Amino acid sequence: MAVEALKKDRATGRKRGKAAKAPKQFSYSWEGADKKGQKVKGEMLAETPAIVKAQLRKQGISPIKVNKQSQPLFGGSKGKPIDSKDIAMFSRQIATMMKAGVPLVQSFDIIGRGHEKPSVQDLLLGIKADIEAGNTMADSLRKQPKYFDDLFCDLVDAGEQSGALEGMLDRIATYKEKTEALKSKIKKALTYPIAVIVIAVIVTSILLVKVVPQFQDIFAGFGADLPAFTLFVIGISEFMQAKWWMFLIGIIAAIFAYKKAYQASKGLRDGQDKALLKFPVIGIILHKAAVARFARTLSTTFAAGVPLVEALDSAAGASGNALYRDAIFKIRDDVTTGMQMNLAMQSTGIFPNMVVQMVAIGEESGSIDAMLTKIADIYEQEVDDAVDGLSALMEPMIMAVLGVLVGGLIVAMYLPIFQLGQVV
Repeated sequence: MAVEALKKDRATGRKRGKAAKAPKQFSYSWEGADKKGQKVKGEMLAETPAIVKAQLRKQGISPIKVNKQSQPLFGGSKGKPIDSKDIAMFSRQIATMMKAGVPLVQSFDIIGRGHEKPSVQDLLLGIKADIEAGNTMADSLRKQPKYFDDLFCDLVDAGEQSGALEGMLDRIATYKEKTEALKSKIKKALTYPIAVIVIAVIVTSILLVKVVPQFQDIFAGFGADLPAFTLFVIGISEFMQAKWWMFLIGIIAAIFAYKKAYQASKGLRDGQDKALLKFPVIGIILHKAAVARFARTLSTTFAAGVPLVEALDSAAGASGNALYRDAIFKIRDDVTTGMQMNLAMQSTGIFPNMVVQMVAIGEESGSIDAMLTKIADIYEQEVDDAVDGLSALMEPMIMAVLGVLVGGLIVAMYLPIFQLGQVV
């Protein structure tokens, strides 16, 4: 049975994929003559010119010239880096091509050569060459762990072994599209608070460096003591004028140090995940997003025939939050001992009651994958609505924050003038 074979071969497949390294390939331009004697030319990725000539002969082309293309000194040929959106788009394209009856190798060739990013072209044409060499699609993808995770490769492997690769690729494409859409919403939700902070810092800095000194010159001729609040603002202004570069370097150094510590410390990453869940408004969005990712990943893997325990492993990694990851691992351990999944979810105390009840209904009716898909749809829509609500809420908040900062500086500068008017 394909699923059993997948389960037995999963560990060895991953090791084999990680151990094998894709041969380094270069871009070659070639010229040749087709069967009718007409001149044709093009480009091809290969390890050596001999391989290019062999591939051309297979296509009925007699090679005349094969030249290795020079690469820019600073790697400019790679262009923009490959991101997760490119992988999601590729997933949909390959699924569509396969569904239309286009052979796998030809699909990779069409998609690779038609992509606007040279880096994606190199990736896909390299995978195509690896498949042509006799490797399965799953093994070829495993050689690119930076772009294709274990979940992606395992699902492709299941599709190949069950003979249903077309349907599996369509399922993977849907999963990647939904995941990217959800990720985009989360980024949108987090962008607004960051934007408020950045705008506030920039506006305040400009006022302190450019505007406050003008008032300071005026106050110098008053010959009277200035209010404490005004002196405080002037002190900050003088520091900014003299040491603004230290302030800027401090911010950059703090960001850099935090990024390094974040990459090196699992405890810091987990702590940040848990802290973000406690933020007002944003925390609610992140909670809903984690539930949506959990349900979407679990429904996709379970429907593909992956055993529930292993599907929970994939869902834990895809949840995107340390609190939910640990909770899903606990669910996996409880399910392994024979507990029903809905009871295991309830024992964690973080999943909404509606989700637990829907999973219970799915388990009783034998349609847990369909029920998980519905849960994912519901929570993805709730995330979308919550992000729209946050957008509407942040507009007056930005005005309020800027108003307090700018208004406070203005009051500090005009206090001595008001006092002078009272004396007169």
